[in-house]
Amino acid sequence: MKILLAVDGSKYSLDAVNCLIEHADWYREKPVVELVTVHLPVPRLPRMSYVVGKAQIQRYYQEEGEACLAAAKKKLAAAGIEFNPHILVGQVADTLVEHAKKTRCDVIFIGTHGRTAAGNLLLGSIATKVLHLATVPVLLVK
Repeated sequence: MKILLAVDGSKYSLDAVNCLIEHADWYREKPVVELVTVHLPVPRLPRMSYVVGKAQIQRYYQEEGEACLAAAKKKLAAAGIEFNPHILVGQVADTLVEHAKKTRCDVIFIGTHGRTAAGNLLLGSIATKVLHLATVPVLLVK
């Protein structure tokens, strides 16, 4: 089974990591995990390229992404679960769903804050957007 595990370094995303680890024995074979974090693109400002180069922006994405993945990598490695880490840039929900399609994942694991429907309406929710966009099952971990 191939699982896309979305993390952002938050307590909620680590709850999803823990859930996957706790239930890894439910699968016939050890799951293969696409460990993904998505960074929103840096806004393009006029003449920004005069001050900040492309290499600096790429380094920023890499450093921030590694920080988001660090705890999840450590937990998965300790549990003996195979994973492929990815740092992606784009609109979070769209990018997660696109990566799940591209890598042929069977399910998406994502942590959620557990807000009510009214809270999601006011604040928005990446998990809710993924749930609506995905063509594979989505497991929301609260």
